[in-house]
Amino acid sequence: MDLTTPPPDLYGRPRADRFMRAVTAFGDRYTPALTRPGLRRSPRRPLPPGTPPLRLVVRERRTVARDALALDLAEPSGAPLPAWQPGARLLLTLPSGRRRHYSLCGDPADRHRYRIAVRRIADGGGGSAEIHDAIAVGDLLTARRPRNGFAFCAEPAVLLLAGGIGITPLLPMAREAHRLGLDWQLVHTGRTADSLPFTEELAALDAARTSFLTDDRDGVPDAADLLARAPRGAAVYCCGPAPMIAAVQRALDASPARALHIERFGAAPITDGRPFTLRLGADGPDLAVPADRSALDVAREARPDLAYSCRQGFCGTCRVRVLAGTPEHRDRRLTADQRAAGDLLPCVSRAAEGETLVLDL
Repeated sequence: MDLTTPPPDLYGRPRADRFMRAVTAFGDRYTPALTRPGLRRSPRRPLPPGTPPLRLVVRERRTVARDALALDLAEPSGAPLPAWQPGARLLLTLPSGRRRHYSLCGDPADRHRYRIAVRRIADGGGGSAEIHDAIAVGDLLTARRPRNGFAFCAEPAVLLLAGGIGITPLLPMAREAHRLGLDWQLVHTGRTADSLPFTEELAALDAARTSFLTDDRDGVPDAADLLARAPRGAAVYCCGPAPMIAAVQRALDASPARALHIERFGAAPITDGRPFTLRLGADGPDLAVPADRSALDVAREARPDLAYSCRQGFCGTCRVRVLAGTPEHRDRRLTADQRAAGDLLPCVSRAAEGETLVLDL
């Protein structure tokens, strides 16, 4: 067999077909390129085994609004940090062992600094209080490399809607929309002017495209009025408290916008929940889980040390093992094999009415 002479082209001519030659050259060049590290990847695909965590030093901390603190994090040696895109989150492990997600709100072009902003939540799980009270300049923190479940698609026209600290993932999107010359608008809402972080930074980006609405001055914003600011056919990116997101979802169809991307900074409301029972360990205790509460919240009343972070079923921090019972998986993280092996994310997953789930706790 002659492996050196090209076969005839589509018309039987004794030379390589030009089209196929071009396709072959394209494949030879770009197929290897697409496998190089650093290209955009699925935010939910696990990192390769053995990927080490990041060690980050706190370079700066400053107040950016009432009860809101910004931290600048860097690699201790000054080396470049892994790249990220607008919407990405950083999973930090705090000195107490708590693990919490925080949106990156700096500039993706700055490879030597990650910036996060954290609002103190008095009745939260303790993560925000630890950031405010126990983290100092020079402290070292461990983090997982940035992942993105709220990716900015850079549609030609976009409306960015932020509620309070929900500005954090949207600020890099505004910067990217400005850089790309998109038709964009940003509306930042909050209770009072001093509760809105990064207002000066946003106004300096483009004051004509940014609006700030506060309850004490403008009244509680109406979702239909907010969406009316969208350019026709725009994509809406919304991050804020659950009532704000729910109102925007209800008003979307009657608005000029055509698409909606959302990110919550709290647990989503439970839908179609039914009461069931949790048993912590083979010998109990048994805990009743009402239809409107998560298994994680109920379990933490008996075991406050249970780890958690996103409370939305995608980070995997709260993973536990089911010893008996049939779970109703509602997460976006576990694979079929992990579920078959008994893994469960109790922040969102449940069980059928009357079922008892026995957890390995």
